[in-house]
Amino acid sequence: MSTVLGIDTSGVVCAGIAVDGVVAASAVVPDTRAHAEQLLPLVQRVVAEAGLTGLADVDRIAVGVGPGPFTGLRVGVVAAITLGEALGIPVRGVCSLDVLARQAAWRSLVATSEDFVVATDARRKEWYWASYRADGERTNGPFVTSPDALPELPAVGPVTATPIDLDAGVLAALAADLPDAGLEPLYLRRPDAEVPTVRKSTLLPPRLAPRRVR
Repeated sequence: MSTVLGIDTSGVVCAGIAVDGVVAASAVVPDTRAHAEQLLPLVQRVVAEAGLTGLADVDRIAVGVGPGPFTGLRVGVVAAITLGEALGIPVRGVCSLDVLARQAAWRSLVATSEDFVVATDARRKEWYWASYRADGERTNGPFVTSPDALPELPAVGPVTATPIDLDAGVLAALAADLPDAGLEPLYLRRPDAEVPTVRKSTLLPPRLAPRRVR
């Protein structure tokens, strides 16, 4: 028996359990700004709901690596890596948009012969997006742009006219069949707060320095 824990914090806080490729539990905390506080309690909740005795029953971990905002995304990826090291089990990263695409294909939210786009909120009036074939296989992206830069294809996702939210139980069930995205978070743009690369001098330039009065 194979038991997989799925984690995604690319948007809201998601966790789920799949056993032998079947979703056993899935839960969401619809908060985009409390990932650090909510993630581990949510993981414990889905472990209990799946009927496991504890995290020691988990064989592997799958984590969505985005794209997503810097802070929230980092919480999920770091938590997955830390749990994997503590439990001595493998961790696999997948593109969060790929999970949404497979969900959309399974739920017949797109035509069976038509390419489509998956889009999520990138804030700053921008979207994260990637394009897919009808079966959910990615053909381009991911990118971060304004919504009007998307190709003229049907769009699904939390911010579109055809809404769909990521299910971390599905992430856990599908992880082995999705492309390995590694464990580097897909930020796609620089974080808002950056360490300055040049140290600013506190000395006044000569022309502004006060003159010494004799």
